[in-house]
Amino acid sequence: MSILQSTNPVLSDSSLNRVFGAQEVRSSARSTTVSIAGVMDKTGFCTLLALATGTVGYFVTAANPGSLMMVNIIALVMTIILYFAIMAKPAFAMIGTPIYAMTQGFVMGGLAYLLDSILAAQGIQAGAGVAIQAFIVTGASMAAMLSLHSFNIIRAGPRFTSILGVVTVGIALTYLASFIMSLFGAGIPFLSLGSAMEGGSAALIGLGINALVLIVAALWLLVDLQQVEQAAQSGAPKAMEWLLTFGLIVTLAWVFIEALKLVFRIAMMFGNRE
Repeated sequence: MSILQSTNPVLSDSSLNRVFGAQEVRSSARSTTVSIAGVMDKTGFCTLLALATGTVGYFVTAANPGSLMMVNIIALVMTIILYFAIMAKPAFAMIGTPIYAMTQGFVMGGLAYLLDSILAAQGIQAGAGVAIQAFIVTGASMAAMLSLHSFNIIRAGPRFTSILGVVTVGIALTYLASFIMSLFGAGIPFLSLGSAMEGGSAALIGLGINALVLIVAALWLLVDLQQVEQAAQSGAPKAMEWLLTFGLIVTLAWVFIEALKLVFRIAMMFGNRE
């Protein structure tokens, strides 16, 4: 299967030629090429980096709760810069992907502390903490999607990816609308984590929406895994492993964030109060 059939435009032959040069692509395909194990190893390495910086972010935020907003703004700017830098020059993924993983890890560690603090203020026991539970959910999602892909239960073909893309755009536009409305003191109540505190139907609807978005995020892992498989089969150069890893890390970060929110909602709605 040609890598031209990949749904990711940065994995096309033209992108390979632009980044590595036509001669290098051909020689790399004959010698050192993308391997699934190589991508998984790099993904594991970046995950460990995210866990390490997430731990730091948790305790830094605990010591300076007021810094969370500034950290989020800085991280957002860094994320946008890294994303467009990697899309413009995919070879930069070797450096940009670990930096992206550490940035996201730090921010999510701070967010986890914030959610734990809210639960503690409500006298709710959250077990080992929302971060650990969300990590378990993320790991389980990855394992489930890997199993579905490996056993050919679900294949991320063009139609599957197109439908998933339309749904994702809808989700993104909804969140954008909610953000813009919040600037004017309004919002979509079911999307806000505050709906979990209100209880009743609003909390249940919010929980259901959160669960659906988590499933959509997890399904993108199937697309990422399909792209890794296509790159390996087409003999893409070894350096492309970092770009493929970047795609996986971006998706895993989204899954983790949705898992954090889901764990928080469940704890707020059904957790034991002291």
